[in-house]
Amino acid sequence: MIIDFHTHTFPEKIAEKALATLSNNVGDVEPMIFSIPDNLSEYLKKNDVDYSVVLNIATNPKQQKSVNDFAIELNQGRFISFGSVHPDAEDALEELDRISEAGLKGIKLHPDYQNFFVDDEKVFPIYEKAAKLGLITVFHAGVDLGLFEPVHCTPERMAKALPAFNGGKVVAAHWGGFMMWYGVEQHLVGKDIYFDTAYAYGHMPKEQAMRIVKNHGAGKILFGSDMPWSGSREEMRFIKSFNLSAENEAKIFGINAQKLLNL
Repeated sequence: MIIDFHTHTFPEKIAEKALATLSNNVGDVEPMIFSIPDNLSEYLKKNDVDYSVVLNIATNPKQQKSVNDFAIELNQGRFISFGSVHPDAEDALEELDRISEAGLKGIKLHPDYQNFFVDDEKVFPIYEKAAKLGLITVFHAGVDLGLFEPVHCTPERMAKALPAFNGGKVVAAHWGGFMMWYGVEQHLVGKDIYFDTAYAYGHMPKEQAMRIVKNHGAGKILFGSDMPWSGSREEMRFIKSFNLSAENEAKIFGINAQKLLNL
């Protein structure tokens, strides 16, 4: 089984504007597909991906409910859809209840887009409740190419925030921190946290990725692409270039996610 733990898609009515804005922010990078649900589903099928975790983000407090309405509607077929809450929303904690009751398995937080530092104690109640509800919390971690500094989720700050989850399920995207991988090795490797592999193909040194797998353990690595910004096929090639054992490769491509998601 192959599970892509990091994908994005958009409602058809906003997809053109959303993709154009995101593309422009990172220097007119072309998305691999026009990522509406039908197109993403077809792409996954063509590339032998059984399921994808779709990470939705509430970029402002007023958007929170509509983002989660879309996530709940999308959560079927090949899609395992995650919701989101905004730390500045007065009803963020109540929205976590709605997300859980709707059967979603997790949430995505993007500290840069949502303008909070990952180790700011004001957001700890969200972490605590998400963990209590059994939700997986995925963070954008490290640099975001479309935003200026400061980086709101550095490996060091992520490490400081982890105790607030009380052992809950946490995933730091982009190998623990995009373009901050020495910090990942220093502050996060070996801790109780998963890393997804999104957007590494052509960006991350192979030797460093292999070292992180070895020292953090293949059991805590989740295959992810960041579709439509990087392809599932390309990110698979990157991981296959490590020449891991069949057992460890299978863990990364699907077994770890299958266990984490209770599929």
